[in-house]
Amino acid sequence: MKFALSAASIGLSLLMTQLTQAAEIKAFVTGAARASFATLAPQFERASGHKLVSQFDLPPALIRKIDAGEPYDVIILSYDVDALIKPGKVVANSRTVLGRVGIGVAVRQGSPKPDFSTVEAFKRMLLSAKTFATSGEGSSGRYVASLIEKLGIANEVRPKIRSGSAGAAGQMLSRGEVDFVVSGLPPLIGTPGIEWLGYLPEQINSWLVFSGGIGVNAKEPEAGRALLKFLTTPAALAVFKANGLEPP
Repeated sequence: MKFALSAASIGLSLLMTQLTQAAEIKAFVTGAARASFATLAPQFERASGHKLVSQFDLPPALIRKIDAGEPYDVIILSYDVDALIKPGKVVANSRTVLGRVGIGVAVRQGSPKPDFSTVEAFKRMLLSAKTFATSGEGSSGRYVASLIEKLGIANEVRPKIRSGSAGAAGQMLSRGEVDFVVSGLPPLIGTPGIEWLGYLPEQINSWLVFSGGIGVNAKEPEAGRALLKFLTTPAALAVFKANGLEPP
């Protein structure tokens, strides 16, 4: 679904960037936001005159790039960038919340729909599965790994988990290689042949914050701030929502 920026949103973005020269903004972006960025990046470039150079990956891989000294201006993660502010990797007053995402279940279209409406039903679903997919090192995958520990079923369930790079869980499900996916919704959007069934019971669900910030060594900090402001306009938030992200 395509979203056109309102005149007010474009005007706001231009107002924020008109005092700076056109810049090349290097952005590290969680793979879960790729679908939204495919729509928003060209809109931002047209409105601001800046150019976006984006790298998409799972959050741990992006953090490794930062730790290795790879330059970047903006980072957008599927968790709170406050975790990067405390060790001095992201500018403190640049923290920008873009939305939140819960953990849920998706199946291949036409497959039986498992019951996970209660905590006990969710446990039975995992224990009876042959295999299922998570985002692995992604934010939701790490939460699922901690959840099965808390539920006391890690030893039985861990060998059944399949994961890979950003977007791999949905692709495995689409190809019929796993019984279902336990994940956030954004990285599954657009994957053919799968059906989202809904979120886990509230007692065991986790709402993960999507947020962004400016790198402490950013070469284009002002242009980066313009991007973050742009991503919080109503039109941009509508794109995030259409791609599975709940409003902040």
